[in-house]
Amino acid sequence: MHKDKFVVGIDYGTESGRAVVVRVRDGKLLASALVPYPDGVIDDRLPGGGPKLEPDWALQNPLDYLYVVEKAVPKALKEAKVKGEDVIGIGTDFTASSPLPTKADGTPLSAIPKYRKTPHAYVKLWKHHAAQPEANRINEIGRERNEEFIRNYGGKYSSEWFWSKLAQVADEAPAVYDAMDRFIEAADWIVWQLTGQEKRNTCTAGYKGMWVKGQGFPSNDFFKALHPKLDNVIAEKVGEEYYPLGAKAGGLTAHWAKKTGLKEGTPVAIGNVDAHVAVPACTVTQPGSLVMIMGTSICHMLMGAEKQMVEGMCGTVEDGIVPGLWGFEAGQSAVGDIFAWFFEHGVPDYIHQEARKAKVSFQVALEKRAAALKPGESGLVALDWWNGNRSVLVDVDLTGVIVGLTLATRAEEIYRALIEATAFGTRTIVEAFESKGVTVNELVACGGLPEKNHLLMQIYADVTGREIKLADPLQTCSALGAAMHGAVAAGAAAGGYDSITDAAKKMARVQNLKFKPSAKAHAIYDKLYAEYHALHEYFGRGGNDVMKRLKVLRRENSK
Repeated sequence: MHKDKFVVGIDYGTESGRAVVVRVRDGKLLASALVPYPDGVIDDRLPGGGPKLEPDWALQNPLDYLYVVEKAVPKALKEAKVKGEDVIGIGTDFTASSPLPTKADGTPLSAIPKYRKTPHAYVKLWKHHAAQPEANRINEIGRERNEEFIRNYGGKYSSEWFWSKLAQVADEAPAVYDAMDRFIEAADWIVWQLTGQEKRNTCTAGYKGMWVKGQGFPSNDFFKALHPKLDNVIAEKVGEEYYPLGAKAGGLTAHWAKKTGLKEGTPVAIGNVDAHVAVPACTVTQPGSLVMIMGTSICHMLMGAEKQMVEGMCGTVEDGIVPGLWGFEAGQSAVGDIFAWFFEHGVPDYIHQEARKAKVSFQVALEKRAAALKPGESGLVALDWWNGNRSVLVDVDLTGVIVGLTLATRAEEIYRALIEATAFGTRTIVEAFESKGVTVNELVACGGLPEKNHLLMQIYADVTGREIKLADPLQTCSALGAAMHGAVAAGAAAGGYDSITDAAKKMARVQNLKFKPSAKAHAIYDKLYAEYHALHEYFGRGGNDVMKRLKVLRRENSK
């Protein structure tokens, strides 16, 4: 009998990092260790003080990512009772686009005393939206020059992405721009730290960085037109070599072998994106199934046999999820974050009292009340733009709306309307795909939200009119996907797999629980969705730019 082999997956989220230990032959999750980032999301002041950050900033300290490796990996190995010598591969995944400036040896500028109080020296987290002026300029120049990336991104490049953030550094902190030797996605930086090899992945580059397989980046003329400092930026700061998903980046260094308890030289996979790596972990390696990674936001991942240009997509990338298919990404900028906002600011005392009496959390009490409502009963419809709109409008300056409030409106009605709004946002994305002939037969969900809220999942099924399957496990699907890519980096000869499709057949599964749409509820939601769509078009496409005017007023009066 062959001795079991194992892989480690490290998933870097918005608030924390997670390490898992997974058995290679069947994907069984043996242990999971979650480590919150010591400095969390930096959106007020830098660690140790310094000036107050402006609105729409979101940074992180890259040293927190190393802390996760140091603490989470040994803890997970210990809990799993697995020896480091039996681990054949390591895979990682990251939020994106979350880039940072470094020196030539990978040292982050934020770790150098001279730059510790310089905001632009830190990681710009995916939800850093302060680079909107740069994104506007990128789109204007891209359209003028008829650049391919404009089409690949569904018509608009986002302020959340790589080049918007680098252009913001060039605009606002030229000394930081000059001091950096490399500007690199955190997904690639962590692999660089673990292996000593700077090897960048095609996934993040394709979805966030304008890179196209077989063509590379736009011409230097484009970057020079964007900002004079970006002249020759690819050669000087970014690099031209990119590596496919599942490839081996290198072996684990002696330093990190000692820190983690793993074996020196253990294969480390090329970096990956948290949403993309989750797709094969949800059993999906073929077209037709839309994977929703549901947490603070939602990423919607879908594959097709052919390239299609879909409005507001976050990228159309060949081999972007699995080899041989076109990977499409869409997303909603806030979902769980909207519910968290309501939990913090909108839940009245009577719900808390009811929860205490029933000895349940107030969230459970609120969900029970919301579930007792029929579709349409609240008389409310909302827009889900509490953190802007990622797809299909790609506009961070859009904000939230609730229509239909009266003196009789209750908290559970608002809560249900917010859930429905996020489901309508997903339906908008599904319809955008299907309008271009990209089929969506079913939805597969993973992440923290589906586990916590069955009402949410039923509403999504009813609104979209499609069955929803749940990944198993739900919360750790990205970490499992990272581990699966670690098994591919190791290869079959070492006890792993030679392709992510082979790995998915053995290591991925879905739950027996499924959410099937109700025809009656779907018919009512068709009417509500028509109202949502009318508001979406009116506020989102220039019919009334009141949201943008209010944001300007806020900025002018918050200084």
